[in-house]
Amino acid sequence: MGHNIFIFSEINGMTKNESKLADGFSKQLATQITRVKLITGYFIDAPVSLADAETMAKSLFMDPIVESYSIDTLPWKDFTFAVTTGYKPGVTDNVGHSASIAVKDLGIEIKGARDDFIHSFSAHVVWSKDGLLIDALARSLHNPIVEFALVSRTGIELPDYNLSKKLKPEELSRLIPITKATDAELLDISKKGLFALNLEEMKCIQDYYRKLGREPSDIEMETFAQTWSEHCVHKTLKGSVNIEKILSDGTRKKERIDNLIKSTIFSATQEIIKNAGTRNICVSVFKDNAGIITFNDKYNACFKAETHNHPSAKEPYGGAATGIGGVIRDVLAAGLGAKPVANTDIFCFAEPDFDARQVPEGVIHPRKIMEGVVSGVRGYGNPMGIPTVNGSIYFDKRYLGNPLVFCGTIGIIPRFILGKPSEEKKPRVGDYLVFVGGKTGRDGIHGVTFASLEMDKFTTSNPVQIGDPITEQMFMEAMFKARDKGLYNFVQDCGGGGLSSAFGEMAEELGCVIQLDQVPLKYQGLLPWEIWISESQERQAFSVPPAKFEEFKHIFEAEDVGVYKIGEITGNKKLTLKYGEKIVGEIDVDFLHDGVPKAINDATCKEIKPVQSVFQAPASLEAPLLDILSSWNVCSKEWAVRQYDSEVQGLTVIKPLQGVKNDGPGDGAVIKPDEDSYEGLVISNGMNPKYGDHDAYWMAASGIDEAIRNAVCCGADPDHLALLDNFCWGNPRDPVQMGKLVLACQACKDISIPFGTPFISGKDSLNNEYKTDAGTISIPATLLISAIGKCDDVRKARSSYFKAAGNSIYVVGKTSDELGGSHYLEVLGKTGANTIVPKVDPVAFKAAYKKLHATMMEDLVITAHDCSEGGIAVALSEMCFSGELGATVELGKVPASGSCSRDDLILFSESNGRIIVEVPLGKEGQFEKVMAGSEIARIGTVDATRSLRVTGIKGDKILDVSIDRLKVAWQKPLDLEGNLAKPY
Repeated sequence: MGHNIFIFSEINGMTKNESKLADGFSKQLATQITRVKLITGYFIDAPVSLADAETMAKSLFMDPIVESYSIDTLPWKDFTFAVTTGYKPGVTDNVGHSASIAVKDLGIEIKGARDDFIHSFSAHVVWSKDGLLIDALARSLHNPIVEFALVSRTGIELPDYNLSKKLKPEELSRLIPITKATDAELLDISKKGLFALNLEEMKCIQDYYRKLGREPSDIEMETFAQTWSEHCVHKTLKGSVNIEKILSDGTRKKERIDNLIKSTIFSATQEIIKNAGTRNICVSVFKDNAGIITFNDKYNACFKAETHNHPSAKEPYGGAATGIGGVIRDVLAAGLGAKPVANTDIFCFAEPDFDARQVPEGVIHPRKIMEGVVSGVRGYGNPMGIPTVNGSIYFDKRYLGNPLVFCGTIGIIPRFILGKPSEEKKPRVGDYLVFVGGKTGRDGIHGVTFASLEMDKFTTSNPVQIGDPITEQMFMEAMFKARDKGLYNFVQDCGGGGLSSAFGEMAEELGCVIQLDQVPLKYQGLLPWEIWISESQERQAFSVPPAKFEEFKHIFEAEDVGVYKIGEITGNKKLTLKYGEKIVGEIDVDFLHDGVPKAINDATCKEIKPVQSVFQAPASLEAPLLDILSSWNVCSKEWAVRQYDSEVQGLTVIKPLQGVKNDGPGDGAVIKPDEDSYEGLVISNGMNPKYGDHDAYWMAASGIDEAIRNAVCCGADPDHLALLDNFCWGNPRDPVQMGKLVLACQACKDISIPFGTPFISGKDSLNNEYKTDAGTISIPATLLISAIGKCDDVRKARSSYFKAAGNSIYVVGKTSDELGGSHYLEVLGKTGANTIVPKVDPVAFKAAYKKLHATMMEDLVITAHDCSEGGIAVALSEMCFSGELGATVELGKVPASGSCSRDDLILFSESNGRIIVEVPLGKEGQFEKVMAGSEIARIGTVDATRSLRVTGIKGDKILDVSIDRLKVAWQKPLDLEGNLAKPY
C-alpha cells in the first residue's frame, strides 16, 4: 500500500514564518487565525512497507536537527481545517521525480510502480475561530491552472493520481468531416479544435482532402494547425501587406509589399553581408534555431531570443521557466549544437502597485505575475549552470492582460567539427529519428495555437508546461560528447509544437515515418494526436545514422538520459504517422510545409504632425529628477537581478550590477567564453514602447541605436555587432496595428544598413490582446532589439560608474528638443505637450561610436554610460551614486540644437546617440583628437563631494543633490524585501 510522509517543524509551536502566515491569513480573511503549521508532504504511490516509508522520511526528506515527521496521520487532532496544494495529476512534478530517483538510489526496492511514483505536496494546517472562509484561503494558496487545492477538516486529502487508461482501437484515430463542410462549419471546426486556422486555410485543407477523396484524421488536422500556426510559420511577417499611407495634408497613397520580413529585415541583412565583403561576420542567419556569427579563430557565437507570453500570463512560474528552457534548447540545436554560455531576460508587466480592484476576471495581479516570472527564470536558469547576465523590466498598464516574457540564450560552437563547418547539418535517408530527454504527457497540448489566439477569462490550462532543468542539464552534457564524435546528422529543438514540429521540420524535404506507440509516456492513455503535439519539456530530436545509434544511445544512457528511437527518414516525401500497425495520419510534406496560403493584411500608415507646445519648466528640477529615478521604468531592478546567478561558469567580466557596492546599473554584459583568449562577447538590448505611441518608425530606430550604443559602452567593436528583432504586437488584422508593424520593419531596414549591423535572428508574438467584458486590452507595439558583439580584449571592457575624482566628464552626441515619450513629460503629467520622439542618424552615430571604441582600446576612456531614459540627468546620477563619487557639470557646454534652449530640456531630453564618458586627467587632448569630427564636449569633472552639482545655461546653480538621495530614490520602488534603500 502507499503511504503519506509529512515533514514539519516545531510540533508544539510555530516557526517565525508560520507566525507571519497566521497574521497574514487573519488580515486576509478578517477572522482570527490562532495557529498555522506548514507541512511538506510526499505521497508514495507504490506498495512499500511502513519501515521503508520511515527510512525514506529519516534518510531523504527531513532535516533531523530542525524537523520531525509522521506517516499517514497528522500529529495534531484539534485543528480547524487543512488546505492541501500540489501539482495536478499529469503536471510535471520535479520534486516528486527527484525523490523517486533518490529512493531507488537509497536501495529500496519498488515493485510494480511507475518511474515517478512519488508525488510532492504542501499543506497548511490551520486553527481558527471559524471556517467560513476556507474556500477564499484555498484560492489564494494555489494557481488552478496547474495546481489543485483540497480542503479537509479531518486530515490531508489528495487527488487520484492514476491517469492511465487503455485505449480502444476505435479511439486511435477520429475523422474530421471537412470535405463537405460549409464555410461556417469550417470555422466552427477550427474554433472547437483550437486549430487557430482561418477560413482560407481551412478551405485550402478542404481542397487537399477533396482531391485525396477522403476526410482528414484528427492527427492530420492537428499537424496542419501546428505547422501553419503563427507561432511556427510567422504568417503575418512573411505575408503580403496592402498599405494605405495617409499624409498630413490628407493625400492618400497605396502600396503593396509581397513579403514584409523579406523585403525589409532580411533584405537589409543580405545587403549588409554584401557590403561587408571579407569583413562579413554572418555565418547562419534566419534559417536555424539561432543566428550564428563569427567570434574568433576557434569558435562561432550564436544568439536566440524567444517569447513565452501567453503561458506566463496563466502560470507565471511555469511559463517563464519553460521559456528559458526552450530558448536554451534552441541554442543547443543551433548548427550541430552550441554550448550555452549566457542567458538574458526582458519582461513587460503592468505596474506592481496596480489597483487590485481593477484587475479583470481571469487575470493574475501583475505583482504576482512579476514575482512568478522572475522565480521561474531563476528556478530554471540557475540549476542549468548558465549565467543570466543582461535584461530589463518594463512597466505599462497595457501589459495587464498579456505580460511579455522575452528569454534569450547566447552560445558558442567550434567553427569546425571533425573537419566540417559546424553550422551545416542535414538528415539523410535511412537515418533513425530519435529523441532524448523527458517523457510525454498532456502538458503543453495546443501551445503553439494557443499562442496565436487572443486570451480571455475562459482560456484553458493545457498549454502551460512545467520544466525540469536537471533533465535538460544532463542531456546537454551528453549531447556535446555525441556531437564531437559525429554521432548524429541533425539536431532540432523539441519545443513549440512538440514532436510534430521537431520531426516535421527535420523531414520536410525527405519525408519520414513515425511510430507513435514507441514514444515513452508519463502515463498510459494518451491518444496518438496528443502524443504528437504535446509540448512536454526537456526533449531534443536527432537524426542518427543506424550504424552510430548504439554508441549514441550509450552516451546518453550513461548520463541517465532516456533515448527513444521512434522512426526514420524515408525519402518518399510523405509524413507517415503510425500507432502499432495502423496508419493514423499521412500528409505530403511539400503541401504541409509549402501549402499554407499567403496571409494578406491591410495596413494604415497615417502621417501624424508632431506636437511641440510650450510648457513652463518647474521651479525646481530636483523633484522631477527624483521622480524619474523613482519611476518604474528607471528604478533599480536589483530585487530581480540578485535572484539570478550571473557568475556561474566564471565567464562574466562586465556584470548586470556594477559600481563600488555592486548595486548600480549597467549598459550591457561582457563575457569571456574562451579560456584561452581575452576576446569577449558583448550582450545588450534596446526597447522603448512609449516612443511607439507617437511614432512606431522612430521607436524601432531608437531600439536599434540603444542596443548598439549600450554594446559600444561596454567595449564592443561597432564593426562586429549583430542584432535580433523580437516583435510583440496586438491584433495584426487591425490596419492601424499592422501599419505600426510595417513602419517598425521599415525602420529596421533603413537604420541597420548604414550602421552595417545585420539582423541574424528574430521572433514575433502577435495577438497579444485580452478580451474583457469592458473591452479589449491590447499591449503597446513593442519591439525588443538585442545585440551581440565582440570585444577584442575584455581587459579593455568598460563599466558605467565614475572611477576617480579629478577625471573629466565628456558627452558624446548632440541633445535636441525630443521629449515625445520621455519620462520627464510623464512625471510632469504633460505627455501630450511634445510628441517629437528621438531620431537616429546612423551615419553620424556609427562614426562617433567607432572613434569612441578606439579611445577605449587606447585607455583614453575608462567609463562609458549611455543616455536613454531620463536623459543626461539620470545618466549622471547613476554614474555618481554607483561610483560613490560626485560630479560638477555645466549644461551650457552640452552640444544642443537651437530649439533645445532650456535647462530642463537639456537635462531630460532622451535624444539618441549620446554617451557620457569619463576621461582620465591628462588625457583630454588625446581623447579630443581621436574624436575630432564628432559632436563631443567636456561638460564637467568627477569630484569627491558625493553630490551631483549642475549649473544651467546661464551659469546659475540648478541642481545640488547628494548621491545618497539620488540612490535611495532609485532603489526604493522595487525594494520588495525592504533592505536596500533607507528613506531620505
